[in-house]
Amino acid sequence: KIVPELIKEFGYKNKMQAPKITKVAINVGINSKSKDAGTVEVIENTLRKISGQKPVQRAAKKSISAFKIREGMIVGISVTLRGQRMYDFVERFVNITLPRVRDFRGISSKSFDGHGNYSIGFKEQIPFAELKPQDIDKLHGLEIVFATTAKTDKEAKKLLELIGFPFMKN
Repeated sequence: KIVPELIKEFGYKNKMQAPKITKVAINVGINSKSKDAGTVEVIENTLRKISGQKPVQRAAKKSISAFKIREGMIVGISVTLRGQRMYDFVERFVNITLPRVRDFRGISSKSFDGHGNYSIGFKEQIPFAELKPQDIDKLHGLEIVFATTAKTDKEAKKLLELIGFPFMKN
């Protein structure tokens, strides 16, 4: 039902021109204050529960003394979802996670990057239903990027709206 509506609105000649989500990337940055051994493990467990797959540690490519980062230090942990896992995550995200966000009035339509990709950040991991409140030891933020094949932000926004993303009314 999504593709015909996109074809009608944007005048595509072929159904393969209609944009679709290609991947979902979930990322957590680790700052220098929380480099203790337990933090990395807590973040990995959180991402594993949210995504259903093993996260990857990201190391610094070069040293930056101002940030107290040395080459090879772990600076982030990420997961990239594709295929069926991605679609399952998007459905859970729209129908379960977003309604659980405190004081939720919709997501901003200003978080597109100009090339049809959408990013959203969370200050804490509490809204995710896969995490039980008693299991959360440390709070940390995370960001989620929805990469699409859309050429413009307008096309991507329409795609995400049709999927069920609740954008704020401007």
